[in-house]
Amino acid sequence: MSDIDIRITGHAGRITLTRPKALNALSYDMAMAIEAALDAWAGDDRVKLIVMDAEGDKAFCAGGDIAEIYKTGTAGDYDYGRRFWRDEYRMNAKMFTFPKPVVSLMQGFTMGGGVGIGCHGSHRVVCDSSRLSMPECGIGLIPDVGGTLLLSRAPGRLGEYLGTTGFRMGPADAILAGFADYYVPKDNWPALIATLEETGDWQAVDRAATAPPDGKLAAMQADIDRNFGGETIADILRALAHDTSDVAALARDQLAKGSPLSMACTVEMLHRLRGIDTIQAALSQEFRFTYRALEKSDFLEGVRAAIIDKDRAPKWSHSDASAVPGMLVTTMLMPLGANELVWEDAQ
Repeated sequence: MSDIDIRITGHAGRITLTRPKALNALSYDMAMAIEAALDAWAGDDRVKLIVMDAEGDKAFCAGGDIAEIYKTGTAGDYDYGRRFWRDEYRMNAKMFTFPKPVVSLMQGFTMGGGVGIGCHGSHRVVCDSSRLSMPECGIGLIPDVGGTLLLSRAPGRLGEYLGTTGFRMGPADAILAGFADYYVPKDNWPALIATLEETGDWQAVDRAATAPPDGKLAAMQADIDRNFGGETIADILRALAHDTSDVAALARDQLAKGSPLSMACTVEMLHRLRGIDTIQAALSQEFRFTYRALEKSDFLEGVRAAIIDKDRAPKWSHSDASAVPGMLVTTMLMPLGANELVWEDAQ
């Protein structure tokens, strides 16, 4: 496949995303090729670890390739999108539970679907250019691909903040929030990859890592924790309205841009997930929203405004997040019965 290069080099299973002109956006076929490699390498003694990287300087993976989901969804066909998300999520679970070390090297943009392949491994590497985010609320979706598990595990209330605002994390921010583990200057990546291929020794990542430059989130966290601890998005907005800090002002501006329904569901999902804390629970809950997204959420309108027409003026289904009924949030996250995700072959 021209969009992805999968091979074994030395002791390493190698996965390289090769569509830099599209910011290495993850297509359905690419996701399924990754899943096939995980299945093949889990029991292959030749493969001591996996090394994932991507061509180009701008992005490791800027998200899922949602053009076909939009095209089919606007035509009233919801099956393609549901199949895309169902199968992608099951691949994400296999990445998270893979029995061997997985080293991912994430330069530039790593967003949405890129987080699902880059941030579930054991050795997640960032560099100066790395910008990680979960911006789905801005297109009427929710943080998915297992991103809600990472957000729910982030210190304090960083998860609510990152999940609703889509804040772009630099290398130190990503490490603080639990989306990355190591900072390695990008000029050192070729030598690190060569060592991993030659030796299969994951400790080479530890030896290559250095301290990252200072980030932004650490200084923001006290203000974030103070404002994002409410039970609902409406509680968060009320707290922000009475806070005069620069962080609160920035957050108010960021929250004014996202889908109210998506933000309300995101906060509820993170609160629920903290009591369960498994990748399967995270993905199952995410799928309940995305299964309904094409028909009942702001997703198609969000994609239209951001990607298709690019007018940046979405007409959301609610005027603001305080206007989203709690019962609607509950309805979007209700079990799907026979359509729930199943995990027998994703363990």
